Amino acid sequence: MIASMKKNGLLLALFGFASAGLVSLTYEGTKDQIAEQQKRQLIANLQEILPADLYDNEPHNDCRLLTSEQYLGTSSPQQAFLASHSGEPVAIAIETTAPDGYNGDIHIIVGINWSGKLLGVRTLSHNETPGLGDLIDTRRSDWVHAFTGYRLESDKDKRFGVKRDGGDFDQFTGATITPRAYVGAVKNTLIYFNQNKDSLLLAPRCQGEIGDQQ
Repeated sequence: MIASMKKNGLLLALFGFASAGLVSLTYEGTKDQIAEQQKRQLIANLQEILPADLYDNEPHNDCRLLTSEQYLGTSSPQQAFLASHSGEPVAIAIETTAPDGYNGDIHIIVGINWSGKLLGVRTLSHNETPGLGDLIDTRRSDWVHAFTGYRLESDKDKRFGVKRDGGDFDQFTGATITPRAYVGAVKNTLIYFNQNKDSLLLAPRCQGEIGDQQ
């Protein structure tokens, strides 16, 4: 009986080592492919929210790290991508987080020109309810396009709210929490930009592959 138990234990241990080795090999064989896919997705997002005729650099290669739990939704550094023309900054795309989504964090990227006007907003990832809160995804609706062209008039700009709260942005039928959190995150990002515009160029640069800071 004891010999049988030892044998089974040894087999389980060998199986565990083999499984761990297989997982490790699979990761090593796919990590470059995953990194390249993340890079392509990031570039696609930047191209959607930063008009190409504004800049002559490659914003995905000019990545800075910004930290503000109050305005960017997390204590962890967020990535920001600078667009420039002839060496002068013309726009920035800032990753931010709405920590108060219905089902948790909503990760967003916000494009802003250097005068503070919103160029575009896209959802990077979320866990909102399918058929309700997921209307923040451009594959489900064009709701996020409503932000384009807005400029924050003050930190208390009441337009940055859902219509139920007296703001300009539509809420979703049966799902007000998601758009309320989203609009708040975009507004906070604009506040952060306006307050820190002069120091953004001094922010530390990203380390490692783009897209892997979160």
